[in-house]
Amino acid sequence: MIEEGSKSSKSMVEKRQLFMEMRAQNFDVIRLSTYRTACKLRFVQKRCNLHLVDVWNMIEAFRDNGLSTLDHNAEINVSRLETILSSIFYQLNKRLPTTHQINVEQSIGLLLNFIVATYDSEGHGKLTVFAMKAMLATMCGGKILDKLRYIFSQISDSNGVMVYAKFDQFLREVLKLPTAVFEGPSFGYTEHSVRTCFPQQKKILLNTFLDVLMADPPPQYLVWLPLMHRLANVENVFHPVECSYCRSESMMGFRYRCQQCHGYQLCQSCFWRGHASGPHSNQHQMKEHSSWKSPAKKLSHAISKSLGCMPIGEPPHPVFPEAAERPQDLAHTTQLRPVANNMNDTVFISSGTPTPSKSTLESPSRLDEEHRLIARYAARLAAEASNSTQCPPTDLSFNFDANKQQRQLIAELENKNREILQEIQRLRLEHEQASQPTPEKAQQNPTLLAELRLLRHRKDELERRMSALQESRRELMVQLEGLMRLLKDEEQKQASQTGSSPHSSPSHSASCTMPMPIRSTSAGSTPTHTPQDCLAGVGDDVLDAFSQGVPRNLRNDLLVAADSITNTMSSLVKELHSVDDGLEDEEENMRNGREKVSSLKHSGKRQSTPSF
Repeated sequence: MIEEGSKSSKSMVEKRQLFMEMRAQNFDVIRLSTYRTACKLRFVQKRCNLHLVDVWNMIEAFRDNGLSTLDHNAEINVSRLETILSSIFYQLNKRLPTTHQINVEQSIGLLLNFIVATYDSEGHGKLTVFAMKAMLATMCGGKILDKLRYIFSQISDSNGVMVYAKFDQFLREVLKLPTAVFEGPSFGYTEHSVRTCFPQQKKILLNTFLDVLMADPPPQYLVWLPLMHRLANVENVFHPVECSYCRSESMMGFRYRCQQCHGYQLCQSCFWRGHASGPHSNQHQMKEHSSWKSPAKKLSHAISKSLGCMPIGEPPHPVFPEAAERPQDLAHTTQLRPVANNMNDTVFISSGTPTPSKSTLESPSRLDEEHRLIARYAARLAAEASNSTQCPPTDLSFNFDANKQQRQLIAELENKNREILQEIQRLRLEHEQASQPTPEKAQQNPTLLAELRLLRHRKDELERRMSALQESRRELMVQLEGLMRLLKDEEQKQASQTGSSPHSSPSHSASCTMPMPIRSTSAGSTPTHTPQDCLAGVGDDVLDAFSQGVPRNLRNDLLVAADSITNTMSSLVKELHSVDDGLEDEEENMRNGREKVSSLKHSGKRQSTPSF
């Protein structure tokens, strides 16, 4: 019971994760509901990595998982949905380079929870095949034209005419996406949605369907769909223009120009939030720009347009044949495999292996529109490839010579690269062999190794001598400190005996002329050793001064001891300087030895390296 409770709580956390991250983006500050809905769905698309899956890859995944053989109203459970999403994202990782791999498990979990929350809010654990196809085809990457053509193939009959009931079903399913991101009041499904898109009762063919949904403006209930694609196209567009409200020197994304205020332009952040300044008002008409053109380009564009050198208006989509195409028999066709051109566009090429298609399992009366679209797309690519290979006879020799020169250049570069790699490998091996001493090297260069051993021995000897001198210096400082304490005690005794102040005594004046050494112990510490112990290792004059039971003229004796210590310190400093000079000489010898070793190594390399 505890494990089931923990699993359910974990599932609830995963379901809420995507919506919590979406709320953290603060999209609700956007004033217009169309932009707010498009930004939210674009965030879900990118967070689930659906923007990396092209619509053609999605159609291929539907076919590979057997969804083309199922009826639109057939239901699938959540476990099969998870299997389908796993195949989609694992195939995506195979197409992506290793540096752009995605977290497949995380993408599956986020997208699965979003689909279940959108289409199975009551918790039945099932959803229809058509709902899943509509959602994935709408939210995946790719061109909006290809998406709408695939959607029309799912809602049309065998004559290529749109079925209103199926379009109504499509609107019912696709408008659950704005409702899932809390924009249901603006774009929720109603019974009049179909009549709003197609007000007249007439036969709707493919071109009419594309004209309506790709018009400017599109139908009110689907106005967020083309905007979501425009958002994806302008995310990295740069405008070198200053925003009139936030004074930002440049803009990224959309740019909005007021049609009434001259030179008044807003970035997408300020326009979406309804910011205005000066005489500008939010009621003014704004024009949306998705690209930047320099004044020179604008002038040339206007001149070309006025002279009739370019068409005034381009059609929103190419015109397709009105007659419905016959069903494609894919039982003996080659299997198509995707080849990724970039992150958003993916084409299919033939793998050359004949495989039976799943469409043979369908009844003869049913059209497999998905296979028809794939076959048409592959045929168009093959026609383009054949047209590109057919060049004029005059250019044939030129293209052949150019290709021959390119192949020769590539071969030369490959040979040069191969030689460089071999040289790098050889130098690496020589470096490894040089860094590892072997008995063979000792036999080859005995003089060099003997010099190196002598230098190391001399360096160790100097370091030991330096440490011994430093220890002697420390002991002398301790002994001098003990002598100064004895001198101070003697002055105090003489002052108490004569009844005079120590400041007027001659011994004090003499002691003031002596330089005080730096103490290594605290001023309040009391020595625990005897004077004889303190004088260990000091000169004979100091020992004579303290060898008798009754000290004789301690002031003169201490002065003599201080002079002796001073002389000893001077000699020690001189010796330390001589040791430093010796170390510098030895370091110079060691550098010369290293240079000699490197010169011998380089001479050996030059002898072993062949000349090119």
